[in-house]
Amino acid sequence: MIRTMIKKMIITGILSLITLTAITQEINIVSPNRKISIELFSEHNTGTEEWFLKISYINDDQSFEAIPKIALGLSRSDQDFFKDLKFIKAGKSVLIEEQYSALHGKQSLCSNLANEKIISFENQGKAKMNLIIRAYNDGVAFRYEFPEKEGTYIVKDEFTSYNIPSATKRWMQKWNAANEGLYTLMNDDNIQQSWCYPALFKVPDNDCWFLLHEADVNRSYCGSKLSNISEKGSYKITFPDPKDGNGLGESTPTISLPWKSPWRVIIMGTLADITESTLINDVSPPPVLEKTDWIKPGLVSWNYWSSNHGTKDYQIVCSFADLAAAMNWPYTLLDWEWDSMGNGGNLEDALRYIHSLGVKPLMWYNSGGEHTGVPSTPRDRMLTHENRVEEFTKLKKLGVAGVKIDFFESEKQDMIKYYLDILDDAARFEIMVYFHGCLVPRGWERTYPHLMTYEGVRGAEWYNNGPDLTTTAPEHNTILPFTRNVVGAMDYTPVTFTNSQYPHITSYGHELALSVVFESGLQHMADRPSGYYELPWAAKLFLMGVPVAWDDTKLIEGYPGRNIIIARRKNDLWYIGGISAERFERNKTISLNFLPEGVKYKLTMISDGKHDRDFNVQYMVVDKSSSVDIKILRRGGFAARLDPLK
Repeated sequence: MIRTMIKKMIITGILSLITLTAITQEINIVSPNRKISIELFSEHNTGTEEWFLKISYINDDQSFEAIPKIALGLSRSDQDFFKDLKFIKAGKSVLIEEQYSALHGKQSLCSNLANEKIISFENQGKAKMNLIIRAYNDGVAFRYEFPEKEGTYIVKDEFTSYNIPSATKRWMQKWNAANEGLYTLMNDDNIQQSWCYPALFKVPDNDCWFLLHEADVNRSYCGSKLSNISEKGSYKITFPDPKDGNGLGESTPTISLPWKSPWRVIIMGTLADITESTLINDVSPPPVLEKTDWIKPGLVSWNYWSSNHGTKDYQIVCSFADLAAAMNWPYTLLDWEWDSMGNGGNLEDALRYIHSLGVKPLMWYNSGGEHTGVPSTPRDRMLTHENRVEEFTKLKKLGVAGVKIDFFESEKQDMIKYYLDILDDAARFEIMVYFHGCLVPRGWERTYPHLMTYEGVRGAEWYNNGPDLTTTAPEHNTILPFTRNVVGAMDYTPVTFTNSQYPHITSYGHELALSVVFESGLQHMADRPSGYYELPWAAKLFLMGVPVAWDDTKLIEGYPGRNIIIARRKNDLWYIGGISAERFERNKTISLNFLPEGVKYKLTMISDGKHDRDFNVQYMVVDKSSSVDIKILRRGGFAARLDPLK
């Protein structure tokens, strides 16, 4: 009897070992370039427990753990999918290979290329949950799936949590509903609070960086944020605060089966890999629009920065329309209070004048509703489907090309639905959309290419709000290309040469460069007309032709908080923008080795001159083998255009 029992125990142990060995062999997935690997593991190796991911990265032929542990799981109103999960199977690795085009953004031809594996689990109640994992050349994406066909439940909590070693450098923004804070560099995890997306990290002693974000947030879920309040080294995905949006809406999402969560995205690699990545859009659904010829990215004149209530004044509105026409910009924005316009004309008069110049108007709206306490008008015209249909019908007749909708103040599920409902209705009328007082991009611009840009950033508007941006802007501007602007269009409202209510201390070269450094499908040029009219001809000509939608983007060099030099291509033209946050003057040599072979270019270099408000303009013929020497003042910058010589 005892011998029989011992034999059974031995056999059971051997079978368990074989099973676990098989699991270990199967649940590993590697990127197509083999630089990133993902391992699914459990700490107790019994096959029924809590499961984690581990991300490794190869740099200079050396493999190391970039993220040692990512906790997994969800809690539904009916049952948990967290602890005591039984591994069922790991599917075969499948190559995801898709090419797609983007109407605006950092790259016009994009590649969705990854190895994907689906891992199946079962909880103690025999309910199923799948984990879908993708390994990309520039990062990792994973999501949860409930494959069963029926049932509606509340997701009480999500347990996804990124365990980050304390010595890791991190650039993070304290959570705020408008995503308009400053990024702070921290050398450890001692600050415990909630954090905005995206969050940037640098692995200790390695040239490996990663950016945490999410994508494909749709009507079936809410937006999320990161929090290390419970455990300082563990950044857990958390749902919106119940108080957000004036307390309206549920902070926990309701789902209906079958269901897939948003993608949890980790962009990973060198800083060039981070800044050039299109991963947030890659994992997002393809466009819902068939006809897109009405979607036109472009530069916009904007009066709010220089005159907060400028749209109430017909004469000011006309002067900014004149500016757009003189600078060859296709759009001008009528910001808040256009419904109270006076001093020589009303809205209809202004629109007639704008159209007479060959410029297209854009118009601002308060998102309205009880979720916002901001009373500014026009209000509530976007609040319901019926409101929107009525308003878009009017706008279409008036020749309005796009709308700016402001003050959302929440990322709860009901607000996610509101965003997407607006986009659906606007598409019917061929009206472009951009959001302000809003979330940061989640990949929607791929699905809805008429979504041109988002605020979700502390931009030049903050020169009106207080003195802080004056001193923080130089460093802030060099962090944004590695954080916020990585994940999608950013309406910073840049390129100001005069001062608003509070001054700026960045040089004219720095400001000019922002037109290239920052990417936005609609780029609002924030200065008053005189700020552009009084520029020297070379700088003015540069702004008359600089694109906003790019075919290619290359990081030349940079480090968050110090400097960035970035090159972007439109057709066969290249543009370079470089800015510095450093407090001393530097001489810089820039290599042009990103240029194609065998092509010579006329280079127009507009850099800092003798002082902050002066330019130095150089012209030269260059090619791929060339380098250019320039001077960059403290908090300075430069912009360049390269025209191919035929």
